[in-house]
Amino acid sequence: MQNNKRSNLFTRIENWFKERIDVYEILDSFSSLTGFLYTELDKRLDIKDAIEKALKKPVPKHVNWMFCFGGITFLLFIVQIGTGILLALYYKPSPENAYESIQYIMNEVRLGWLIREVHAWSANLMILALFFHMLRVFFYGAYKSPRELNWIAGIFLMFITLTFGFTGYLLPWDQLSYWATTVGTEIAGGIPWMGKYILYVMRGGENITGTTLSRFYTLHVIVLPWVAAVFLGTHFLMIRRQGISGPL
Repeated sequence: MQNNKRSNLFTRIENWFKERIDVYEILDSFSSLTGFLYTELDKRLDIKDAIEKALKKPVPKHVNWMFCFGGITFLLFIVQIGTGILLALYYKPSPENAYESIQYIMNEVRLGWLIREVHAWSANLMILALFFHMLRVFFYGAYKSPRELNWIAGIFLMFITLTFGFTGYLLPWDQLSYWATTVGTEIAGGIPWMGKYILYVMRGGENITGTTLSRFYTLHVIVLPWVAAVFLGTHFLMIRRQGISGPL
């Protein structure tokens, strides 16, 4: 009896997908795209050889699951970009509308609550995976010659990631984000000699206002993604050139 119920459930799910998704049409589109890539376009750009060379690059035998944290961090960064774009379609970066737009996303937009939660949790997991990745690199001695520049690029990426989190925290414009940003900027303002100037630049004035929100939003969605892309490209190119570091 239980097996029949499961069979009926799977049948209903299968029929639901068949009614809404034409699998054969998707396969035809995919084959057309790959056919274009591997025929006319490939004649001009040698895409097939480049892809095969990248996919067939041998992986050293000492590589284990601990080497996966860098890839996990990059995957979570891609998730951040995707969900961030969807959130930006509805978010309004102004003191009068920021909080209301977040409430609209959470309560009115279809699956908006899910997209926002995925964005928030993937940000936390990204920072965690990044620290595990850097700990692995440090304890394996992968920062030593000839990979010093790659380690420096990774340090910059760590600060960029933390700045992503800090600037994004203010965007909901609620009491928690307001006072957390107040504390964070006050800490920066405590730096000797130049702290008050840093505080003024971060806030756009003496206090946290709409100017602060505008600056944080600009950094979060425009400046930092491009800076991160540059350092990620440099990071990946050096890994590709130098290869994966050796065992302990």
